[in-house]
Parts: sequence; C-alpha cells; structure tokens
Amino acid sequence: MTTSTPASGGPHGRAVALGAGGAVGTAWMAGLVVGLHEAGVDLAEADLFIGTSAGAIVGALLASGQDCSRLATPARAVGSQGTPPQVDGDRLGEVFAVLRDTGLTPAEKRPLVGRLAHTAATGPEQAHITRMGAMVGTDRWPDRKLLITAVDAGTGESEVFDGASGAPLSSVVAASTAFPGIYPPITINDRRYMDGGLRSGTSADLAVGARVLVVIEPMAHLLPREPLTQELAQAGSDAVVTIGPDEETAQVFGRDLHDRAAWQPAYRAGVRQAGEAAERIRATWHNPRQPPRLTIGSREQAP
Repeated sequence: MTTSTPASGGPHGRAVALGAGGAVGTAWMAGLVVGLHEAGVDLAEADLFIGTSAGAIVGALLASGQDCSRLATPARAVGSQGTPPQVDGDRLGEVFAVLRDTGLTPAEKRPLVGRLAHTAATGPEQAHITRMGAMVGTDRWPDRKLLITAVDAGTGESEVFDGASGAPLSSVVAASTAFPGIYPPITINDRRYMDGGLRSGTSADLAVGARVLVVIEPMAHLLPREPLTQELAQAGSDAVVTIGPDEETAQVFGRDLHDRAAWQPAYRAGVRQAGEAAERIRATWHNPRQPPRLTIGSREQAP
C-alpha cells in the first residue's frame, strides 16, 4: 500500500488517471484507449497509472501491457466467469440517500455507506473477485507503477494499493469496484474494502510529480468540477488533459451506469471520441518537455 507517490518518470514523467463509471464507463474507457492507440497516442507508455473503480480495470490492463479491445463486449471481457452481480436494490437506494445528504461531509458519509455495504445481500466476495480476475486477465502486478484506490468499509478511510500491498491484483481491483449494494466489500489483509470512487471520481491528486497528466473521467457530466480542480492543483502537473463523455456519449450511457445493454454502444462511443481526444493529447504526450499547457475538456489555457 502507498500514499500520494511521484510518477516513476520523475518531474518529466507521464501519468494517466482513470476514473469511476460503472460497467458503461469501463467499456467507454476501453474503447477510448483502443481508439487513441489507433490514432497514434499509446497511453500504455505512461510512467504512472492511477485506477479508481472502473478505472482500476482499464488501468490494470494498460499497466500490464494488455490489449483493451478484450473489453469490447461483456462476453469477451469476462468469458465464462461473467456471472451477473447480485444487486440489493433496497440497500443501494439507502446508499444513494446517504451520498445525496447535503448535511453530511464526505468523511461522515463513507462510514455510513460502509455499514450499508456490510449488510447488503450482494453475494459472496469470491464471485466478484473471480469476475474482476477474468476482466483483468492476471493476478500479477505489473512492473510499472500502478496505484489503485479503495475505501475501508469499516472506517471510511481511503487506501491506495500498489504492487507492494501483498494482495492479488484481482482482489484489489474487486475492492476498488465494489460499489455498496451492487458488489460486496472485499477482504484484503483482514480489512474489508469498498469502491474507490467513494474517495474520488478520478484520484488525480495521486499524480504528484508527473509533468503530463491525462485524466479520463467517465462521470465528468455527472460530477461537480471543484473536487477535480482541487486535485489537479495538488498534483501540480505542468500539462493536463481531461477527457469526459461528450453529449452523444452521455446519451449512450443513459441513467444506469451498470446497464450491460449499453456496454457495446459505450465502447464504440469511446473509439469515436478518441479521434478528437488524440488531437488534444498528441503533442504533449509525445513531447512532455514542451512548454506546458492545461487542457480542460475542449478548452485550452495557461496553467
């Protein structure tokens, strides 16, 4: 386990932060990565990969040098191990009620959500670990720096795992994607962990020391911008590019980010968006020492 850690490439390194977004966000990010590669921008060249919830799946694939096109369809992603989640609708509704409570701080919400996660009827832990293992395709942590976030379901405190954690990669990815009411908390080193998205939508603050930072945020159209702005300030990167769903992709996503019927359309939307995104990333990605710039969405300005 670790905390905010500089990119292994030092002050001129490149980092990719991949955010939360459910099943459709996973598919969209995978399509975006594939489309970017086809357009000449290989995010697998990064020095640091940060994965949060859905982003933990795609980040693990990128960091371990795997082809993200294996996530083009749900069947290809999980194969014969693709048992659907056992959703507890009542507990899920209670979780969202807590998260929407404006009278509570995020630090106060997380332990309450953790208690709900412990009591939700979402099936055995091993089923979700097996599911995520099939998606990630390996239990071996990559040699390159990969950080995956999760939240302690007992205390509400955030945790950042890396290869030194001693936990199998599939278990850590399962923990990071374990949204209460949909998946069970995952036990790692005698603690139970839930979705890393409860810490942050992107965990971009962990990219401390990276000169170039690409933030892929499937929920950009749903989340307030202030938390990401604060995280980018903490990261202190010279050049930042953020990529979120455009209007057409947001319509593809629909209201349910866990709707597997939207998986393939979301993947295709990611491939489509990659063309425009590549134009904004290419120069900085291939030349991280060039004069810095900050790109937020389609807007560009001095940092």
